[in-house]
Amino acid sequence: MIQRLQSIFLFLASLAMFLVIFLPIWNKTLPETTEEYAVLTALDLTISKGGETVDKIQTFYIAILAFVASALAMGSLFSYKNRLLQMKINLGNTLVMAAVLILSTYFLFQGEKMFSPEVEGQWRLGFFLTPFAMICNSIANRFIRKDEKLVRSADRLR
Repeated sequence: MIQRLQSIFLFLASLAMFLVIFLPIWNKTLPETTEEYAVLTALDLTISKGGETVDKIQTFYIAILAFVASALAMGSLFSYKNRLLQMKINLGNTLVMAAVLILSTYFLFQGEKMFSPEVEGQWRLGFFLTPFAMICNSIANRFIRKDEKLVRSADRLR
């Protein structure tokens, strides 16, 4: 049923992964001047110096995988009649979210090396939403498993 507790966690996971597409994942600004900076989003890694874009690396793979993870969470949410399928979808979704996290980290380190390696960048909300979605996904899986055990125990009593 959609009104179960795991539905809330699956919806939160879907929402978090959808927001990853639009929110910045990482940025880096030189402390002495704000004219030199790098910003990583799910669509591109932009390096700017002196107010103009110097380099732009396409990172749309992150956006595609984040959208797939969001769609998988919604698909899992609406496949409540088949709990075993729901758990399999959640497992696949965890792998997709791990790929988003790995790609984000990879491009983050690409941005770190572009200019001033001694200055560290800041992680933004977009980066932290992926682990949040993974936690919500695993909590939802736990509640789905709990429901499945309850149904199986009720079948034994009949």
